[in-house]
Amino acid sequence: MATGEYGDSGYVLEDVPHLSDYIHDLPTYPNPLQDNPSYSVVKQYFVNEDDSVTEKIVVHKHSPRGTHFRRAGPRQKVYFKSDEVLACIVTCGGLCPGLNTVIRELVCGLHNMYGVNKVLGIELGFKGFYSRNTVTLTPKDVNDIHKRGGTILGTSRGGYVTSKIVDSIQDRGINQVYIIGGDGTQKGASVIFEEIRKRGLKVSVVGIPKTIDNDIPVIDKSFGFDTAVEEAQRAIDAAHVEAESAENGIGVVKLMGRYSGFIAMYATLASRDVDCCLIPESPFYLDGPSGLFKYIKRTLRENGHMVIVIAEGAGQELLSDSMQDKNLQQDPSGNKLLPDVGHWLSQKIKDHFKEKGKLDLNLKYIDPTYMVRAIPSNASDNVYCTLLAQSAIHGAMAGYTGFTVGPVNGRHAYIPFFRITEKQNRVVVTDRMWARVLSSTNQPSFLDLNDAISNEANEAKPAQKQ
Repeated sequence: MATGEYGDSGYVLEDVPHLSDYIHDLPTYPNPLQDNPSYSVVKQYFVNEDDSVTEKIVVHKHSPRGTHFRRAGPRQKVYFKSDEVLACIVTCGGLCPGLNTVIRELVCGLHNMYGVNKVLGIELGFKGFYSRNTVTLTPKDVNDIHKRGGTILGTSRGGYVTSKIVDSIQDRGINQVYIIGGDGTQKGASVIFEEIRKRGLKVSVVGIPKTIDNDIPVIDKSFGFDTAVEEAQRAIDAAHVEAESAENGIGVVKLMGRYSGFIAMYATLASRDVDCCLIPESPFYLDGPSGLFKYIKRTLRENGHMVIVIAEGAGQELLSDSMQDKNLQQDPSGNKLLPDVGHWLSQKIKDHFKEKGKLDLNLKYIDPTYMVRAIPSNASDNVYCTLLAQSAIHGAMAGYTGFTVGPVNGRHAYIPFFRITEKQNRVVVTDRMWARVLSSTNQPSFLDLNDAISNEANEAKPAQKQ
């Protein structure tokens, strides 16, 4: 782990490792970009070594300058000769829009910017290092893969042996490793880097953070998130059409978000057709004052229809004991296999109003999860993936290693692995963005049930005479 560098006024640089930290007297070479005609017109193209990006952009005038990260970008000196580079790319974890774009831009960026012509693709995740044959990747091979969803390399979760991976890297002569995946993958990348450093190998290990849920901390957002929100909105539109076309119509849409409700929150704000948004960070309850059932009844009475968006991790504490038993199961990455909360909620709503006998509901349940994951990235994410890939390449060529790349306050930076994996980014329900959701939907905030009962009792009391 790189140590922090401290400066004046509380300035802290959370630096990333460099090959020269453990391999001494490494030769350096002029950056090939200085002779690249495409970049010759760029003034001050090379990044100053002392440039950094601040983690917090809003500070009080008397507060310390705070934590910074090393700014991403090309350096004047590189630590690899172009014709000596043998790079590899691996994708791990679940699918996400933009994976193929990142692969494409890594291959093309290495070739077009630095003249690197030897790039290998590792098939089916980490274990592909030692259990599968590699594939050669050239700019021609990846030319149009950004137009497809998924990953041309395949992917898998967990189930790998670090020593075997590093053995494969060493045996093949690979000296740049680009690892695309979520927090679990980045933890694996960190362990691989430590083993490489332990062996004293001249190998740069670079992580490119991927999570469709946008739950990776520090960075502004993860690639594929914009595309996911856009596609999720289409599902919400369909639910709204179904709901408003029937008497007492209800559309329930389940979106991704195991621990973080960003997709549900942003899709709700983008749509404006949602009447209730349920996320893991904001517990809700069904019965009682300010409960979901009461809100559904009121909304149907006033509007005749409604749309409910629920993130997959919301309301898990409410599920029945029989369904909770499934929570004990885990996928190969160690994630709990959550029962389908969307199906459960839909059935609960039907049962409740059937028992009351007052409303004949027309409920439609939509789960677009795999459609959202499998589509190609949109224009915004394509550009973002290009910047991620190129920032990663610049860092590896400059000799940095053991880092993840991503935008911090709009500027790309090199971030130590531990900052990416130490916690998950979650919706702050006391923040303005969640307040905007509550304002847009007019849903209850689902306060503590006892508080809600007390509030309702107080409202029901007749006003005292003066």
